[in-house]
Amino acid sequence: MELPEFDDLRFFAGVAAAGTLTEVARQWGVSVSAVSKRLARLERRLGVRLVNRSTRRLTLTDEGRRYAEGARDVLGRIDDLEDEIGRRRSGLHGRIAVHSSMGFGRAHVAPLLGTFEAANPDLRIDLELSHLPVAVGGSGYDFAVRVGPLPDSPLHARVLHRNRRVVCAAPSYVGRRGAPRTPADLAGHDCIVIRENDTAYAHWRFGTDADAAGVRVTGAMTCNDGEVATAWCRAGRGLVMRSLWQVAPLLASGELVQVLADIPTPSADLLAVHGADPPRRVRAVLDHLVDGLSERLPVRPAPVPAAASTAT
Repeated sequence: MELPEFDDLRFFAGVAAAGTLTEVARQWGVSVSAVSKRLARLERRLGVRLVNRSTRRLTLTDEGRRYAEGARDVLGRIDDLEDEIGRRRSGLHGRIAVHSSMGFGRAHVAPLLGTFEAANPDLRIDLELSHLPVAVGGSGYDFAVRVGPLPDSPLHARVLHRNRRVVCAAPSYVGRRGAPRTPADLAGHDCIVIRENDTAYAHWRFGTDADAAGVRVTGAMTCNDGEVATAWCRAGRGLVMRSLWQVAPLLASGELVQVLADIPTPSADLLAVHGADPPRRVRAVLDHLVDGLSERLPVRPAPVPAAASTAT
């Protein structure tokens, strides 16, 4: 079966987004051989290798990342132009590829993308959830949702919602062990540590964005899943530091209490990371996420119950 005659830019943008030849073939209803031949023909035309092939996944070369990023930029501009002057002027069309972390993606990004697609039926939404971060440039994603500041990068970021991390405990833990009054007091407490990627996960940061410092914490329980760590905290096994968006309902219900509430923590805003000048459909979905998150999530930390601040 022959591959449909997509132009090279659309073809390679699809390859970069799918990540495997098998997935490209599945999406387009053709054989893996047809996709492989088309990719080889494109590489011969350009005179460079665009991907490193393996049995599991394609890895973009430096040239491949540049070509994929440029393809997405050009295609986005074409779509914007057609939106402005063509028959689709009143609506949005095309594909939006989004990457997000598992927890936030399941809880908020996926539902909001669902309502956006329902209101824009000519769009195709492709959401990938992963515990691992992603480099948007050359990845095939239009944007990636992440927590915390963007490292030095030529990419751009839009704040979807203000957020920070807070230290929490179950009332049973506070009643049994008391509440820390300063970050230094954490040395005498059981802290539940979440392992995230290659970050310094045993360091909890306190202070403002300009002068934040890490405090090393220890405890008998560590996990690479935030939901598990929160469940342990709810069971009274120790303190946990989590994003406010995650624990606000538990704080509001009293199932958890916030400790060290008078100690500032750096911002950990929810960001959408994207390239320069995203197409209109991407700008529209980012607006939708900002509006939806403002309704779904709190802006400020929940008040700290008096018992949590006075327990000894």
